[in-house]
Amino acid sequence: MSQQQPVLQAVALNKVLHLKPQPVQLVRGVDLAIYPGEFATITGPSGSGKSSLLFLLGLLDKPTSGTLMIDNQITNQMNSEQLAQLRLEKIGFVFQFHFLIQEFTAIENVLLPMRRLNRYGDSAAYDRAKSLLAHFGLEKKINRRPNELSGGERQRVAIARALANNPAIIIADEPTGNLDSTNAEIVINLLMTLAHEEQKAVLVVTHNLDYARTADKDIKLMDGAIRDASGV
Repeated sequence: MSQQQPVLQAVALNKVLHLKPQPVQLVRGVDLAIYPGEFATITGPSGSGKSSLLFLLGLLDKPTSGTLMIDNQITNQMNSEQLAQLRLEKIGFVFQFHFLIQEFTAIENVLLPMRRLNRYGDSAAYDRAKSLLAHFGLEKKINRRPNELSGGERQRVAIARALANNPAIIIADEPTGNLDSTNAEIVINLLMTLAHEEQKAVLVVTHNLDYARTADKDIKLMDGAIRDASGV
């Protein structure tokens, strides 16, 4: 990893909510770097700041101070439109709930990010969406709506959607939280494969310590600060 440049890097990252009677610090001086090909986890007790940190790293929220770089681009001074464009190009999201549009078929859900970015023509976008779904064993279900799919299948569609624009970074917030153990294992293995075989930088928030133990890097949070970062 040391010979590569990190695709996601935070330096002295802080997030403070200015509430009364006193401010609340959600993220405290976080330094981290995630590299291509790395499967990293963020663990910690409830209320430790995991989701707050993930929102900062995913450009869904702005830090109060510190520096955040995505693919060597400093994001601090970017406006909302620039952040949205960078997020669309560089980051794919997978959440505990799939957030698929119920009225759309599986393939239509995967096509959405590509249509927003407008990088692919209609035919190329359709072919890519179909290929992604087939890669995850859903080639026969591309025209099914979310309510016609199992929980594990819906989450695989969500991963395919996250990959639609070929992002360098995949950020997953408790992606196995609503799945049984069999489907949870499938989803985690898919995310690990994306890191190790397709050189994505994959960052997963999880309560499952078994996943953390098999990660290349486990970032342990407590009270918004990193208490330990084991691994490479």
